[in-house]
Amino acid sequence: MTGSAANWQYAPAPESTKVEIKTQYGLFIDGAFRDPMSGRFFDTINPATEAPLARIAEADGRDVDSAVQAARKALKRWRRTPAIERAKYLYRIARRIQERARELAVLETMNNGKPIRETRDEDVPLAAAHFFHHAGWCDKLHFAFPTSDGKHPASVGVCGQIIPWNFPLLMAAWKIAPALACGNTVVLKPAETTSLTALRLAEILQEVDLPPGVVNIITGGGESGREIVAHHDIDKIAFTGSTEVGRSIATSVAGTKKRLTLELGGKSPNIIFADAAIDQAIEGVVSAIWANQGQVCCAGSRLLVEESVADEVIAKLRHRMKSLRVGDPLDKNTDVGAINSRAQLDRIEHYIKAGIAEGAAHNAHNDVALPPKGFWCRPCFFTGVQPAHTIAREEIFGPVLAVMTFRTPDEAVARANNTMYGLSAGIWTSRGSKAYEIARQIKAGVIWCNTFNQFDPAAPFGGYRESGFGREGGRSGLAAYLA
Repeated sequence: MTGSAANWQYAPAPESTKVEIKTQYGLFIDGAFRDPMSGRFFDTINPATEAPLARIAEADGRDVDSAVQAARKALKRWRRTPAIERAKYLYRIARRIQERARELAVLETMNNGKPIRETRDEDVPLAAAHFFHHAGWCDKLHFAFPTSDGKHPASVGVCGQIIPWNFPLLMAAWKIAPALACGNTVVLKPAETTSLTALRLAEILQEVDLPPGVVNIITGGGESGREIVAHHDIDKIAFTGSTEVGRSIATSVAGTKKRLTLELGGKSPNIIFADAAIDQAIEGVVSAIWANQGQVCCAGSRLLVEESVADEVIAKLRHRMKSLRVGDPLDKNTDVGAINSRAQLDRIEHYIKAGIAEGAAHNAHNDVALPPKGFWCRPCFFTGVQPAHTIAREEIFGPVLAVMTFRTPDEAVARANNTMYGLSAGIWTSRGSKAYEIARQIKAGVIWCNTFNQFDPAAPFGGYRESGFGREGGRSGLAAYLA
C-alpha cells in the first residue's frame, strides 16, 4: 500500500480450485448423456474473457419428446418409491453438492460471470440447503396436505421446468428439489448461456444412482423451451425468467390442463426512512442492487429515501460505490463481476443512455479501468429521477439504481406501488410498528425489513401482478407440485 487509505491496492487472489470442462456436452435423458438428434451444438463462453468453455447440445422437438417419454416412464416407479427412500436420494444429492462445492462455485463463476465470493458463499450452499430441506418434507407431506383417505397426496406428474441464467445452479435446485420430494419427474431446461452447472448436476444425479428418467436435462435456446411448454404430455410448467416470455408461456398454456407457475421480473422498491440506521441501510442497498451485477429479479432497483436524509444517504452511497472492486470474477477480492452476455450488456447500456437523456444525474464508478475483454458495466446510480422516467419504470436487470425521495410514509407507499411489478421490497426503519404498517400496504410477494436479498428454503418466494404467480420454497412451494 502506498499513499493515503484511498490508494489501497489488493494483491490478486484468484480461486485456485481447478475444474475439468469437457470439450462437448450432450443432453441428459433417461439417466445418460447422449448427442442431440439434430446433431447441432453451440458454444458457451466465459463472459469475463469471451473465451469458449465448451460445446453444448442444442435440443429439438425430437429430443424433448424423448426426454418427456423417459420422465413419463419413470413417473410410476418414482411415485411408488417410499417417501423415506425419495428423501435419501435428495439427501445424497445435497451431500454431493457440498462435497463438490468449490468445483461447482468455480464453474458457475466461469460460465455466469458473477464473483466467486457469491457463488462460493451463497449460491452453492443455498442450492444444497434446498435439497436438504425438501428431503425432510418427503415423509411429511400427508401432514401438511391431508387427504380424505389419509394417504399421501398425489404428485402432479411430469414437470417441465425452465430456468434463467442469473442463478443457474440455485434455480435448478429450487425447481428440482420440491418436484422430486412430491413424487414428480422432471424435464429441466437451463438457460442457453449457463448450462454447465446444470450438466454437472446431472453427473451428481448419476453418482447418487437416481433412477433413470426421474430428472432429464435438455439444453438449447428459446426454441427448446417452447417445445417443452407445448408438449402434450407435460402436466406442469414452472418458469423463472422475463415477464415477456412469461406472458408468452401463459398464452400457450391457456386452455390446456397444464398447471403453471411463473416467477418473473421486478422493479423492487427499497425504502429508507429518516429513523433508519443509515450505514446499515447503505450496505443493504449495495446488496440489493449491485450483487450479481444487479442481474436479480428481486433487485432493489428503486431506492426511495425520506427527503430529510436524502443528502446523507446519497453521499454515503457514492462513497460506498467507489469502494466496490470491479473485475475478474475468479478473484476473491472482486465485488462486481461480468455481465452475463453481450445482449444483456447492450440492454443495460440502452437504459443508462435513456436515463441520461431524460435528465437524471448519472453517478458511475469511474475510478478503475475495466478489463480489455469481456462484458463489463460500471455500477451506477441516478439521482433526480422522476416516477415517469424509463429507468424508474422498466426492469433493467443490471447494476443501475434509480434514486427518488419522499416526504411522508403515504407518499413512500404510493411510490413503492407505482409499478406494474410486485415481486419484492425492502423497508429500513428503527421502528418495528412502522415497518409492519408499511409492509402491510406494499403490494409485493416478499418484503424484507432492515435487510435485503435474504433467502431460506423454508420461506416462500414469488410475486404478484407482472411478477408472476405461485410460490417456490416452504410449504407454499410444495403445493404447486401436488395434485
